Amino acid sequence: MVTITNITANSPAHKKGIKSGDILISVNGNAVRDILDYRYYISERIVGLLLSRGGAEYTVTVNKDVYEDIGLEFGTYLMDNKKSCRNKCVFCFIDQNPAGMRESVYFKDDDERLSFLHGNYITLTNMTDEDVRRIIKMKITPINVSVHTMDKELRVLLTGNRFAGEKLDYLRRFAESGTGLNLQFVLCRGLNDGEALEFSLSEIKKLPTLISAAVVPAGLTKHREKLCPLVPYDGKSASEVIDIVEKFNRKLKAETGEGKIFCSDEFYLLAGRALHNGEYYEGYPQYENGVGMLTDMEETFLAALSDTDVAVPGVIHLATGEAAFPLITRLAEKFTEKFPTKKINAHKIKNEFYGETVTVSGLLTGQDYIKQLKGWVNGNGTLLISRSSLNADGTLFLDDITPERLEKELGVKLVAVENDGYELCSAFAEN
Repeated sequence: MVTITNITANSPAHKKGIKSGDILISVNGNAVRDILDYRYYISERIVGLLLSRGGAEYTVTVNKDVYEDIGLEFGTYLMDNKKSCRNKCVFCFIDQNPAGMRESVYFKDDDERLSFLHGNYITLTNMTDEDVRRIIKMKITPINVSVHTMDKELRVLLTGNRFAGEKLDYLRRFAESGTGLNLQFVLCRGLNDGEALEFSLSEIKKLPTLISAAVVPAGLTKHREKLCPLVPYDGKSASEVIDIVEKFNRKLKAETGEGKIFCSDEFYLLAGRALHNGEYYEGYPQYENGVGMLTDMEETFLAALSDTDVAVPGVIHLATGEAAFPLITRLAEKFTEKFPTKKINAHKIKNEFYGETVTVSGLLTGQDYIKQLKGWVNGNGTLLISRSSLNADGTLFLDDITPERLEKELGVKLVAVENDGYELCSAFAEN
């Protein structure tokens, strides 16, 4: 049962007289526990609702198009609280946040519903046999899983959860049922790479519904006091990982026509090796894990630049993390070659908040931008930054500094740009 908090105007529910404060008990005779139940059961053309108002039950029948929403809204998106992570992973990034940040930064979610609804990666350790049966029954696909290793004992060690190894059996159950699988392996140097990685990739290669897998290095910050000592990847060790992953990519490509298994861009940058072209990444199924992101940025930017005829003259300052800086600098040079009246100053921002091993723009803080840009920007022109540096609604950096404060401190207009080549080219042209 769940309380209805609002009714969408002119929706089927509104027309049937359902009111805010009513309690939804069941849909077509099925109890509703959360958003997955609700969405699944209202997908029929005829939907029978059992509700309660003031302690008295009543029923409503709604006739609608298949998959049309009926207009009920609830207190939380999931209808209840998010499931928090029960693991104590040796590489957990959230454990590496310093004290004093806002509470939401420390929340670890591990909720299978967010895997389907928003693409979050889950470890399966929060799931039960009943959860698995429900997902298979609903034919929900794909599911995104943080595997890390297919060695059961090693997975227990990596996650600090004694059930983590046996939960890998759910992968096979999902694969047998036809559920698509996107997988993620966060590698810790000397722990789950090398022979352990070879074993893991040989095992997932057998899963018939494997869509894609990403292999990424663990993010290590300078705030690792009292945590498991981990060594960051260097050029040689990163190159060894790439060799293993590309070997399995070639095997799958030969057998199925799709490579499916990819290293993140960060491994290539660490190894000093060239990134692949866009065709290699097969539609970028692991884009959000940083797989092919820089390649896509470059290719889409150059395509947009060829279609751009006019650019507003002026000065732009562009601040980015160390990982993307060489590419962003090249793209800025390409733009100014075509439009000489535009001056673009690229600034590399080092992550002093988390430490030098963190090089992505999405983890830069407001204080790092302000400290390192003062004296360079000098109130002149527009400052472009990556939209990924801000929270979901674009109002805060990780350290709770607002975009407005950054603008005031630096005396510039701030424009946050999505990680997209077309968007970046448009921002160059229009600002």
